[in-house]
Amino acid sequence: MRSLVTGGAGFIGSHLVDRLLAEGHEVVVLDNFSTGHWGNLKHLEGNANLKFKEIDVCRHEKILPCFEGIDWVFHLAALADIVPSIQRPLNYLRAGVDATVSVLEAARLVGAKRFVYAASSSCYGIPDAYPTRESSEIRPQYPYALAKNLGEQSVMHWARTYNLPCVSLRLFNVYGPRARTTGTYGAVFGVFLAQKLSGKPFTVVGDGTQTRDFTYVTDVVEAFYKAAKSSTCGEIMNVGSSETYSINRLVELLGGEVVYVPKRPGEPDCTFADVQKIERLLGWTAKTTFEEGVALMLENIDYWREAPVWDPSSIEIATQDWFKYLGTSRDG
Repeated sequence: MRSLVTGGAGFIGSHLVDRLLAEGHEVVVLDNFSTGHWGNLKHLEGNANLKFKEIDVCRHEKILPCFEGIDWVFHLAALADIVPSIQRPLNYLRAGVDATVSVLEAARLVGAKRFVYAASSSCYGIPDAYPTRESSEIRPQYPYALAKNLGEQSVMHWARTYNLPCVSLRLFNVYGPRARTTGTYGAVFGVFLAQKLSGKPFTVVGDGTQTRDFTYVTDVVEAFYKAAKSSTCGEIMNVGSSETYSINRLVELLGGEVVYVPKRPGEPDCTFADVQKIERLLGWTAKTTFEEGVALMLENIDYWREAPVWDPSSIEIATQDWFKYLGTSRDG
């Protein structure tokens, strides 16, 4: 079996590459290091079943030869984070839409047997109901969410029009080792772990009672693998933990002092996936408890030693455009 992973040097992508190689696949990774880095794959250096090409997947003619003989395609390449998407929407739409169409068309032209897309639960914006079903209204609050959803729409279009065997997985709050350590203010785990290493207080947004459907990365990888192995086509499925946990609970498990920063517009008070569909269609459920996952993060805390350390002042500067453009509620 030959599989291709775009964004395979990234957080989730590198864990997926690990799993595919462990299952005996030959794996081709395409990545331009916009968010990923070689360090996530360095432990695989010298593996004869792994081929890596540094390339922008928008360059359709250039990536097409890489798809020859490929059975499964996993499209995870994307730009991440909210604030940069507000500042550079064209870049995000290119990475979310143009790149996705480029990869879809390459998969179609070589007759790939499966195509699995990494979508985002951010498409729901601020939902009306929890747990949130796949049929919920789509309300992207910022360009990152819009780009991921337009990419998903492209995937479903290729499934309907060209009968490409596609599945889209809407991921909720994925965490685990190798989560990004970039200079951009982003996911809470990376922020908190760098603060803990530096002996700084955790910067909790609002009062910390907001909850997130934190889902451990190896469970998410299992969802990708099951989606590829299945015969399910043209479906969109949530991938979540079946639970939702407060930021205050995360702080309690990590252990440390807290300082509070203002609540941000456009962010839901809760993310919570309804996972009945993926349980029914793929037989998938998350296995890692939140407590187990946080313990594993602490075991790997040195990964965040070079990550930027945020404080209330630097967060205020970094999120100015967030408040500027999203400050007026558009929930309805």
